Amino acid sequence: MSGIEATLKAIDHKKDIALANKETLVAAGEIVMKKVREKGIHLMPIDSEHSALFQCLNGEHRENIHRLILTCSGGALYDKTHDELNYISVDDALGHRTWDMGRKITVDSATLMNKGFEVIEAMWLYRIPAGKINVVIHPQSIIHSMVEYSDGSVKAQMSVPDMRLPIQYALSCPERWHAPVKRLDFSQDLTFEKPDLKRFPCLGYAYDAASILGTLPAAMNAANDYMVGRFLAGECSFTDISDVVKKVMHVHRLIQNPSLEDIKKAIKTSTDSARIFLEEAVYEKR
Repeated sequence: MSGIEATLKAIDHKKDIALANKETLVAAGEIVMKKVREKGIHLMPIDSEHSALFQCLNGEHRENIHRLILTCSGGALYDKTHDELNYISVDDALGHRTWDMGRKITVDSATLMNKGFEVIEAMWLYRIPAGKINVVIHPQSIIHSMVEYSDGSVKAQMSVPDMRLPIQYALSCPERWHAPVKRLDFSQDLTFEKPDLKRFPCLGYAYDAASILGTLPAAMNAANDYMVGRFLAGECSFTDISDVVKKVMHVHRLIQNPSLEDIKKAIKTSTDSARIFLEEAVYEKR
């Protein structure tokens, strides 16, 4: 809520925004983007994937977009089996191979929930339905996102994985300032594969939330927030995160076209539900 309220206040003051908090659009994208259009301000994404999409879409006609393709590193655990995921430690989940990020977002990357958040964020930023937004696993994190057009052409934005680039571009656009980052080495292999939603169901839950909208993305976000906090505190297993998020989404009382108060209530009730479901899960394991 702190991110949502700060963003809305900035929009009210007609300030252009470089948005680093994707959860603002996950939970309240409908409200925020409506205000962005009403006030005529520019909202630039700082996520590397959404900065890449912005650059690939620049100068193109919307009716020619076939699909958006978000690349995903796969996180620290993508080579783990379903059984191995039941015994993941906090240190295991935090061992990201290409990005050095905060603890919470690194766990979200490991569950693929972060990529689900990015699907919803892209949907609001670029007014593209979630059904036309795909995710592809790209462990090298060199291609940050792609856009496929109606003629079969695909535009990709590539660079070394360094957050200074999308942050700087959000501030300099449409100019390109010199950046003190490494240049791309084209001798390395680039690989791609489909995400495994059976091992990492949070991405699928995010697509479900994106197809229903209303207060469901906020409920999903709040449940995930609570559960990642508990995992980092050593109070639940890695797989408890997705299990509880699924249960919270199932019992959530959906409100379509929500107000800010509706979203606040959804966040609180879903956090409370996650706490109850986790307590039940811990009790059952004893």
